[in-house]
Amino acid sequence: MLSFILNRALQIIPVIIGVTIATFLLAQIIPGDPADVLLGSTASEETRQELRTALGLSEPVYIQYGIYLKNLLQGDLGQSFTFAEPVTQVLVSRLFNTSLLAIAAIILASIVGVAAGTWAALKPGSIRDQGLSVVVLFFNSMPSFWLGLVLILIFGLHLRLLPVGGMDDATGSLAGLAAHMVLPTFTLAAWSLAVIARMTRSAILDVINSDYIRTARSRGVSEARIVLRHALPNAMPTVITVIGMQMGFLLSGAVLTETVFSWPGIGLAMYQAISTRDIPLIQGGILVLAIAFVLINFVVDILYAYFNPKIKLA
Repeated sequence: MLSFILNRALQIIPVIIGVTIATFLLAQIIPGDPADVLLGSTASEETRQELRTALGLSEPVYIQYGIYLKNLLQGDLGQSFTFAEPVTQVLVSRLFNTSLLAIAAIILASIVGVAAGTWAALKPGSIRDQGLSVVVLFFNSMPSFWLGLVLILIFGLHLRLLPVGGMDDATGSLAGLAAHMVLPTFTLAAWSLAVIARMTRSAILDVINSDYIRTARSRGVSEARIVLRHALPNAMPTVITVIGMQMGFLLSGAVLTETVFSWPGIGLAMYQAISTRDIPLIQGGILVLAIAFVLINFVVDILYAYFNPKIKLA
């Protein structure tokens, strides 16, 4: 197991290097001049050129990447134009908010998705199985920002049951935080919930007709015990892989959800950065989310090997 973990860890290194190259090239591809953003259109050309030299923008691309990589290794992601503070400080202050929303969403999606997929797999082709298929198709076809707006209209503006924006109420209590989390959490979790439910159903159907399942039934073991003790554990490697992948997608999908609900996380900061062409903050946000996605996949690989020993032997 240790050699498997070390092998996977070594494979992460070139991936992270590729991520740094991609985020650096992003600044080269985005149209516009950072000097114009910082100085405005009324600044003289000499002043613009001095700023480009100070920022290292006059150097060749490979030298700029070397400077970017050196600063990155020192934890320096540059200065945010939008917030007038270091990008690292902006991202760190908002990382908890994004993580809180993503973790709540993946917990909701995992619990409901696994339960719904298992429930539907027990009677394939039944009304409840077909109903699950309709719900899965509905959530998979619905953009998260549209779902968020619909929930705001229904539960926020029409029924006035839940807050529709921000993170805390005036009291700053846990109850206020929980109330603010309901709508964005469900919006973020809806697509992943549908995917997890569909994959859980498929995974259980793959094992439900196995020889050991038929043996357990012939011995008079109850259907609930068969599912919980035999079918579901053997389907878990596939389900865990899907859940881990969805966690990475939730981090990236938080950009739209946080924007719709004004949730003060990395996603909202990146939206504001895109609006103001704040390239250092865009680079930093994408880099953090991409590295988080890579690390989540690393953990998923380890868990998959733990539940499926054949992977370790391979």
